[in-house]
Amino acid sequence: MELWQALVLGIVEGLTEFVPVSSTGHLILVQHFLGLSGPGVGAYAVVIQLGALLAAVYYYRRTLIDTAVGLAHRRPAAQRLAVNLALGSLPLLVLGYGLGKRIKARLFAPGPVAAAILVGGVVMVALDLWQRRRMAERSRPDERSRPDERRQKPSVPGPSPLLDDPAALSPPRALLIGLIHTLALWPGTSRSFASITGGQLAGLSTRAAADFAFLLALPTLGAATLYELIKEGPVIAATCGRAQLVLGLAVSFVVGLLVIAAFLRYLRRFGLWAFGCYRIALGLLLLWALALGS
Repeated sequence: MELWQALVLGIVEGLTEFVPVSSTGHLILVQHFLGLSGPGVGAYAVVIQLGALLAAVYYYRRTLIDTAVGLAHRRPAAQRLAVNLALGSLPLLVLGYGLGKRIKARLFAPGPVAAAILVGGVVMVALDLWQRRRMAERSRPDERSRPDERRQKPSVPGPSPLLDDPAALSPPRALLIGLIHTLALWPGTSRSFASITGGQLAGLSTRAAADFAFLLALPTLGAATLYELIKEGPVIAATCGRAQLVLGLAVSFVVGLLVIAAFLRYLRRFGLWAFGCYRIALGLLLLWALALGS
């Protein structure tokens, strides 16, 4: 691996890790087009996620410190958040450990990645429209609460409000997010897309779902990165180079930190539909290119 290739992979990792377009899928595609292959390259793509992971730690440092202090003082909010993070990450960790080899053997290829990108884009656009409709229903004045109509018929409760705090999730809803989170094991689906989608379905606002997704990255990415580093560290150093590894980590940290802040600002204004459209266009383009090459 050349230094410029490590730079490209670090940029791609930082750009795609926290937005719902699948960093693993993009890295597989970029490696394919760069002509990089082999177990060392695959492990390298996992390990440089540590840079993006450290970017999330830095960005959410206040939340992490407050949670740690709250756990030390047995504060209920901190305990609920810790339980929800455990429930949200455990299914993915268990299935990833048990099925990791089979997934790599069958799904880590351009074809399955392109299909997952396309299907995920369609689902994302549909969910974004549904979320916008839910928010509109909650902000619309309830005409049934007018005094003159209240005398004629009983009030019917409107939709429950969206949650703005992941700590407010009940354990069953956090587990639901964890089960949906396992879809990220198919490369091209996107870990952040799966967890944000799960958060929305569990009743979180889009911003709160994104925050929870980024916090879930810490145990899931941390475990995957540590596992690959211990298992494949010597292979990565021998096949990819130590300088390339350091460069990839540094670049993914800087780019990832910039992307987190920009993505959250974008979510507040526009939602996820643009990312869904991008995924649909990219998936169709990739399937067309693969069909021409076959």
